[in-house]
Amino acid sequence: MGRSTVAERNRHHNLGTVLSFEFIRTVTKRRFWIGTLSVPLIIAVVFGLIFLSNTSTDSAAAAQSSAQFSISYTDASGLITPADAALFGATAADSPDAGIAAVQSGTVEAFFDYPAQPESTAVRVYGADRGLFENGKYAAVAQALLTHAVEQRIGSQQLSALAAGRVQIETVTYDGTEESGGLGSVIPPLAFLVIFYGLIVLLAGQMLNSTLEEKENRVTEMILTTLKPTTLIAGKVIALFGIGLVQMLVFLSPIVIARLFFPEELSLAALDLPPLVLDPVRMTVGLLILVGGFALFTTTLVAIGAVMPTAKEAGNFLGVMMALIFVPFYAVALVVSDPHSVIVQIFTFFPFSAPVTALLRNGFGSLSLPEAGIVIVILFAGAAVMLRLAVRLFQYGSISYTSKVNVRTALRAGPRHPAADEPTTTPPTAAR
Repeated sequence: MGRSTVAERNRHHNLGTVLSFEFIRTVTKRRFWIGTLSVPLIIAVVFGLIFLSNTSTDSAAAAQSSAQFSISYTDASGLITPADAALFGATAADSPDAGIAAVQSGTVEAFFDYPAQPESTAVRVYGADRGLFENGKYAAVAQALLTHAVEQRIGSQQLSALAAGRVQIETVTYDGTEESGGLGSVIPPLAFLVIFYGLIVLLAGQMLNSTLEEKENRVTEMILTTLKPTTLIAGKVIALFGIGLVQMLVFLSPIVIARLFFPEELSLAALDLPPLVLDPVRMTVGLLILVGGFALFTTTLVAIGAVMPTAKEAGNFLGVMMALIFVPFYAVALVVSDPHSVIVQIFTFFPFSAPVTALLRNGFGSLSLPEAGIVIVILFAGAAVMLRLAVRLFQYGSISYTSKVNVRTALRAGPRHPAADEPTTTPPTAAR
C-alpha cells in the first residue's frame, strides 16, 4: 500500500516537473515574446491607422464640400437659382464652351455643366488640376450646390431627406418568439475562430518541436529512464495549453487597453457596429470547439514530432497540417449560404477541418446543438486517440535518431523503452 502511494506521488511529481520545465523554458525565450507580442502590436497599429484614416477622410470630405474657389456654371435644368449660385460664389457662364475655356485660361478654377435632366444624365465638372486627391473638391461642391437647390425648391427638409434617400432603417428579426441579434450576435462567437488561428499559427512550430528537441539532442533515452512516456507527453501537451492561454490573454490585451483608455474612439458606435449579443449557448459551444480543436492539433503535431528524426523533415508535414485549417475558407461562401450541403457537412465532421468549419457555422448560427455535440465529441475523442498514438510512437521511436519511425511497425510492435531494451552503457552524448 505504501509503495503504491509513493509511486503515485512520484508520478504526479514527475508530471509537474515536465509541465513546469516545458512552460518556463518556452515563456522565458525571447523569440516567444517577440512572436506573441507582435500580434497585438500589429492589431493595435492596424486599428490606429484605420481610425486615423477614417478621421482624415471625414475631415477631407467635409473640407471639400465647403471648399472656397471660383466657380462658373450653366444649368439647363432650371433647378439652380441665382440666389443658390450666389451662396456658393458661383456665376453663370454664357455657354458650356465658354465655361470650359475660362477654366483652361485660368479665369475660374471650376466650371459645372448641369444637364436638363440631372437625374439621368451626368453633371459635367471641369476644374484646374490641383492633384489627385484635392481634385475631388470640385465634384463635392457641384453635388452640394445641386442638393441645396433641390431642397429649396421642395421647401421641406423632411421631404428633401426622403427624396435623397437619407433614411435610417432598423431591421429586427425573430428566431421563433425570441429577437435574434443579427450581426451583433455573430461577432462574439467568431472571435473564437480568430483565437484558434492565432494560437495554431504561432504555436505550431513549438508543438512540432516539443518532442523533437530531445531526440535531436540525443537525450531521450536518459529522460525515459526516470519518466514514463505517458507522463512526458502529457506534460508537454498540458504545457502547450498553458502557453496557449498566455498567448490568448496577450491577444486580448489591445481590446482591454483600448476599452480602458479610448472608450469613445473605439466604441461600437464609432466603429459603426451593432450592439454585441452574447448568446451563452453559442459562446459555450465556441469555447468547447476551440479547446477541442486546439487539443487535436497539439496532440497530432506532437505525434508527428515523435515520428520524425529532425525538424527539417517534420516541416513538410507541418505545411500539410496548416493547409487543413485553411481549406474550409475556400468554401466559406458555401458554408454561409448553404451549410447543409454535402461538402460543408464533410468539412464539419472531418476532424482536421471541423474546428474552422464548425466555428464558422456556430458564428453564423447554422450549427445545431446535435451537430455541435457530435463535432465536440469528435474533436476530444480524436485528441485522446492522438495523445495515445503520440505516446506509443514516442516509446518506439524515442531513440530513432537517424530514420523516420514506421508507424505500422510501431503500432504492431511492443513499446521500446531504453531502460528495458538497451544495455546500460555510456550515453551517446558522452560517447561522442
